[in-house]
Amino acid sequence: MTPVPYDEWRADAADPAFSEWLRTQSEPEWTAVVSHPFAASITRGDVPDADMRRYLVQDFQFVDAFTALLGAAVASADSFEARVPFGRFLGETATTEEKTYFHRALAALGATPAEMTSPESEPVTADFRALMDEARTSLDYPLILAVLCVAEWSYLGWASRAEGSPPENFVHREWIDLHEGPAFRAWVGFLRGELDRLGPALEEERRLRVLDFFRRAVRLELRFFDMAAGGSPAHP
Repeated sequence: MTPVPYDEWRADAADPAFSEWLRTQSEPEWTAVVSHPFAASITRGDVPDADMRRYLVQDFQFVDAFTALLGAAVASADSFEARVPFGRFLGETATTEEKTYFHRALAALGATPAEMTSPESEPVTADFRALMDEARTSLDYPLILAVLCVAEWSYLGWASRAEGSPPENFVHREWIDLHEGPAFRAWVGFLRGELDRLGPALEEERRLRVLDFFRRAVRLELRFFDMAAGGSPAHP
């Protein structure tokens, strides 16, 4: 889809936020991610153990690249006030809560030592890590924000759709909890807010580059869920 220029789009938009422009210009893939059948199965707690293990083994491979991307955000942010939330999230969540969850969940799912320490990467996993590395090495703050925002906002998107009682199995329940709730919503709000703060002042060429990174990340999220669901696209 050829993107509608931001200035043209926001003239008629109910919500003229730059992050909302990025999201709408990434349809229909964005909706396919947040409504993906595999994600819905996590919220119901009925993903088979073997499928959940394969999914988490692949997702665990993002921890190092994601941590490095957060570090690049600290380095490239344009103010002290912008750096602090990244440092806080890095210390409190990315390197503690989530990593601890992975070890407990994969052990409970019967992951082998090789799957924990030297797993074979699916093609989409390698491609997503490459995008994170591309954003990181650019030290371009809006590009870094675009990739981080997709990773976090899209997960809030599917996790916030959970209905009814939480799953009994902690593997599903805690994965939802890590991506939903007031603290995580505030974190996503911060990422979106930074894009909303910076995006309108960018030249159109740079806006389109930010959109390119955002779109690529959305497509990779969709491919990742398709991989987790067995490799076949579960969307139109």
